[in-house]
Amino acid sequence: MKIGILGTGVVGQTITGKLAELGHEVMVGTRDVSKTIARTEPGPYGLPAFSVWQEQNPGVKLGSFADTARHGEIVINASNGVGTLDALTQAGASNLSGKILIDISNPLDFSQGMPPTLSVCNNDSLGEQIQRAFPEVKVVKTLNTVTASLMVNPRQLAGGEHVIFVSGNDAPAKAQVVSWLTSWFDWRHVIDLGDITSARGAEMYLPIWLRLWSALGTGIFNIQVVM
Repeated sequence: MKIGILGTGVVGQTITGKLAELGHEVMVGTRDVSKTIARTEPGPYGLPAFSVWQEQNPGVKLGSFADTARHGEIVINASNGVGTLDALTQAGASNLSGKILIDISNPLDFSQGMPPTLSVCNNDSLGEQIQRAFPEVKVVKTLNTVTASLMVNPRQLAGGEHVIFVSGNDAPAKAQVVSWLTSWFDWRHVIDLGDITSARGAEMYLPIWLRLWSALGTGIFNIQVVM
């Protein structure tokens, strides 16, 4: 499958690496291709410069946001949350129209330092903002409640006995995303929270997630729902 992934950070690289390993034809999108290639300094969390990472993943293509959205039969948004709408605007509505957009981003605002605040919450969500801005796109919110390595390898924690959520207005699109979550990444427990307004809950989980990360000293944790 041809997959476009918007964002070259840790989430974008992690998702891209896994999908390329599975044999998909992946293109990663960035705002400025030449700057991304020219960057030599390591990224956050010990992330290598993208050029170094791409040498280790030679099958992965790099393009503009528009190139990447055009390339993908589906598109995964792994861009910085506060820059997501701009990134999708650069990707182009015509390149996204009719496609499933898996939104992994979180509306985290780091402008006042740590811990970040949410740039949108309570009566709106980034997932909803994306759906309103791009009504012809089938937005499905998921994977935003766990750290990058757990997104693609949930079995590394408690044998995979923990949950991930999906939100979205299009039921067939959600069902397809659930199928991909199980077949690509081996998620065993996926809970459909409802329409795209339920992305508010998934995004507002991030403040407690960040506090848990600080308290535990690791991002390798998640929650399980018991009844």
